[in-house]
Amino acid sequence: MTVEKFDPKQTTTLEGPKAVLKQQSETTSSSDTAKAKIGFVSLGCPKNLVDSERILTQLRTEGYEVVPTYNDAALVIVNTCGFIDAAVQESLDTIGEALAENGKVIVTGCLGIKEDEIREVHPNVLAISGPHAYEEVVNQVHDHLPKPQHNPFEHLIPDHGIKLTPRHFAYLKISEGCNHRCTFCIIPSMRGDLVSRPIGEILDEAQRLKNAGVNELLVISQDTSAYGVDMKHRTGFWNGMPVKTHLQQLCEKLGEMGMWVRLHYVYPYPHVDNLIPLMNEGKILPYLDIPFQHANKRILKLMKRPGSSERSLERIKKWREECPQLIIRSTFIVGFPGETEEEFEELLDFMREAQLDRVGCFAYSPVEGAVANDLPDPVDEDVKQERLARFMAVQGEISAERLKQRIGQEYQVVIDSVDAEGAVGRCYADAPEVDGVVHLNGVYDVTPGQHVWAEVIHTDEHDMWAVMSEEQDETDDEAE
Repeated sequence: MTVEKFDPKQTTTLEGPKAVLKQQSETTSSSDTAKAKIGFVSLGCPKNLVDSERILTQLRTEGYEVVPTYNDAALVIVNTCGFIDAAVQESLDTIGEALAENGKVIVTGCLGIKEDEIREVHPNVLAISGPHAYEEVVNQVHDHLPKPQHNPFEHLIPDHGIKLTPRHFAYLKISEGCNHRCTFCIIPSMRGDLVSRPIGEILDEAQRLKNAGVNELLVISQDTSAYGVDMKHRTGFWNGMPVKTHLQQLCEKLGEMGMWVRLHYVYPYPHVDNLIPLMNEGKILPYLDIPFQHANKRILKLMKRPGSSERSLERIKKWREECPQLIIRSTFIVGFPGETEEEFEELLDFMREAQLDRVGCFAYSPVEGAVANDLPDPVDEDVKQERLARFMAVQGEISAERLKQRIGQEYQVVIDSVDAEGAVGRCYADAPEVDGVVHLNGVYDVTPGQHVWAEVIHTDEHDMWAVMSEEQDETDDEAE
């Protein structure tokens, strides 16, 4: 979701995994028969992507080969999303396509908790499981596809497992589930309550990723700020040293590893204030992804979200005073049941005052099972879309003005790709696939993962254009 152009039919599915699966298949040679080949489709958000990576790692460990086409596969696994109606429809359509093209399909992921709904549309799927059901999915594969003859010494799996992101960045999921009961959300019913990963296990994974060439970690969960709450922030151990199971201590340790560390889905608890000094000191990126959702106090109460516009504005001002380079990304919902024109205008006023850097927005979608569906005074669909367009127009102006202020400034840019027009990368202000990019037109002698310094010469509402700086920091190594 960006200010560039919002499509109300857009889902939460990322584009990157599809390309990475294709690339992995092209670089993997196998002497196994076609019976050992599995097609895989990963839909949904980064949290779902991590689930896909874990399933693929286990399958590859057992000798199965993953292929990007239906025709070459003995069966197909579809990891689904069920967050909003558009994502549900995309998942059902993808299952149908896989059945039509291949005939043998295993379904997993968030939509998998609605087995009756899936089988009503697609009764011939082989098996269905819910989210983060790694072992169950692998066992279902065993039921329908014999294990291949496999020599683990010939087909080694890297220590960090199979990744569905480019080599230089990775998503690091620190917990599963959520303790909140936001009335517009059904994630807790899909993924359960908060379960934090042991801090030593997370830091071990981060170290393995760094050793494998990753230089940017995107820390994710359903509620990143709540990390460790379920464990009462007990002390764990890493490398023989005690470390508290708490987001601040986790960030301190990740910040010592020499990678970009970017925080996503950060619920605005009071202790988030303690992360700002770490950002100002350069230990983690000065980037906060905080889903404010709305500004009007009554609507927030109906959403079962805390806070108010006044308090949020105070904290944003304080954060920027402590860390002037801070980038704030957020998401909002317009057209929530009962939202009046005056309350929507209050949201627009908040946006103009908050001057957020990166923003996504949804028109309220009455997802089956959401408590908010039963609230009175639903907003007409045409009004929702009109408010969505007005919201994005206001944020487009804000984004364009904020980016214009970057012209003439130099930034470190990580290269993501090189195409016919030149290199495309991101600076610290841009998370992959959800934010803008930095275009380095005419620059071809760089490689993905490489860090370069560049001066911004042009901007629009979303992206920046830059030229390579004359002097480059010799410590910015190329991707190996």
